[in-house]
Amino acid sequence: MFGTTARRYWPLTPTTNIKATIRAAIAATTVATLALAPAAHAWEPTRTVEFIVPAGTGGGADQMARLIQSIIAKHSLMPQPMVVLNKGGGAGAEGFLEVKGASGNPHKIIITLSNLFTTPLATGVPFEWKDLTPVSMMALDQFVLWVNAESTFQNPAEYFKAVKQAGASKMSMGGTGSKQEDQIITAALEKQTGAKFIYVPFKGGGDVAVQLVGKHINSSVNNPVEAVAQWRAGQLRPLCVFDAERMPYTTKITATAAWHDIPTCKEAGVNVSYNMLRGIFTAPGVKPDQVKFYVELLTKVRATPEWQEFMEKGAFKQTTLAGEPFVAWLGKEAARHRQLMSEAGFLAAK
Repeated sequence: MFGTTARRYWPLTPTTNIKATIRAAIAATTVATLALAPAAHAWEPTRTVEFIVPAGTGGGADQMARLIQSIIAKHSLMPQPMVVLNKGGGAGAEGFLEVKGASGNPHKIIITLSNLFTTPLATGVPFEWKDLTPVSMMALDQFVLWVNAESTFQNPAEYFKAVKQAGASKMSMGGTGSKQEDQIITAALEKQTGAKFIYVPFKGGGDVAVQLVGKHINSSVNNPVEAVAQWRAGQLRPLCVFDAERMPYTTKITATAAWHDIPTCKEAGVNVSYNMLRGIFTAPGVKPDQVKFYVELLTKVRATPEWQEFMEKGAFKQTTLAGEPFVAWLGKEAARHRQLMSEAGFLAAK
């Protein structure tokens, strides 16, 4: 009986131990294999990335897009090339609708101005900012009131007084597009000062600066980067910046003046402030890891000396956002622009 019992049960314990040992060995081998295996590759572009500019050439958006492209190429930040394409038709609607229609395509990105909000409100085009995938706010852009350097006006008070004395629609204000940021500011100026301008729209800020140098318009509300070359050359004169505080940059742009030396329009008694978005979006339906690639790519771009030089040259506000904070900011700005457009009478008829 003892022998039978011994033959039946004694071998079970060693067998169990052997199985446990085998399982432990397999588990250990699996862990070791996983530890040695390379991590899964993060997404990156597999073909040329199209970088859409919903505005004309030479303006602030075009300059920023081409700088980003050149920085990426110079520092080999991306394995595939990037090509900049200007699609400014319909106040930028052409570019917005192209990216909206490229659902799920991560190889198409777009740089936006605040026409992201104003264009659909002014034209009724079937588009809103939520139709794109937000990536990153690169900066906020200022607006400056400019006159020709040969004019007699040395400050905004003198200029607005002259516009009022000239009579309604006798003096002109140039800007980019119709019922866009520049004309919103012009309408606000008219409301604040009682002056009445002839508003003259152009395709981009570069054209606006050229027209003012040629004295084809009396003034402009243009971004710093779009007129800095003409200011440095002594062809244009800045009168005030449309912000609550002066620009922080103290390096001399001309022989005698820096961006910081330009007073705010508020200092001159004209309480008009406006900053414009410089943001990057991609197509709707793009996956989170694809968005993450661009967020990290643009973070690397902003860390380069070329970008820092551009920020100072153009007197940008170096405010950056991504993810949920950026989405929340966009929602607030969309509501604010609807109010501004409504007050100016720029909303498209329903």
